[in-house]
Amino acid sequence: MGAKEKIQAELSELLRQGAEVFKKFSDTKKSPDITIDYQSWYSRSLKAMKLLAPDRFDEFRGYYEADPKRKSLGYGTYVIHDYIKGVAPGAYNLRDFDTRGQAARGMYNQIVILKSVLERSETILDDIQGTLLAELQDDEVATAEALLKVNIRAAGALAGVILESHLQKIADGHGIKIAKKAPTIADLNDPLKAAGIYETAVWRKISYLADIRNMCSHKKAADPSAEQAKELVDGVRWVVKNVA
Repeated sequence: MGAKEKIQAELSELLRQGAEVFKKFSDTKKSPDITIDYQSWYSRSLKAMKLLAPDRFDEFRGYYEADPKRKSLGYGTYVIHDYIKGVAPGAYNLRDFDTRGQAARGMYNQIVILKSVLERSETILDDIQGTLLAELQDDEVATAEALLKVNIRAAGALAGVILESHLQKIADGHGIKIAKKAPTIADLNDPLKAAGIYETAVWRKISYLADIRNMCSHKKAADPSAEQAKELVDGVRWVVKNVA
């Protein structure tokens, strides 16, 4: 089971556990204490929301935690934390206020939000993965740039590895099969152009970068100049930012 499948399985388990806690919340006849079960579920669900759905995080938390600007306690402002603390509205017109029912309604809304996150988890996780990969590539390119001051060949070799990795990711994303198990930049560049992923101008640019990379990686080749090595690093930065 991959990381994506594990996260989706965890979300499914949170939904299952949430349904069990909600059932206890709604059981007004037996009226079991749900504080421990709910707090455990809420803490784990809140972390999942913060990671996977920051756009819904405040809404999810708002059903548990009171608005600090709240001026009154009643319908529309009562939250789950009020119920856990044993707080109830004191107004005469709210003497029949169902604190448990209001808290249960809040949890139901939390479960609905969590369910919506599970339903779009495939897209969410793909976006997260893409963001992390982009940040990693930025760090790697920055490392290659720093190496230019120390060792030109090392800087060029690292830039070439970054470019190979990026082209392989593009090929995988578009379902393009590459014959070689350990393809070079050229082995990836040609099929991507043939598949129409990018135009001839981009193909030529990548071919040129591959030539410089080969100069950096093979000791028998002519030594690359500092300008060529910098051109390679800058070119790889452009490709990872603009070619997908």
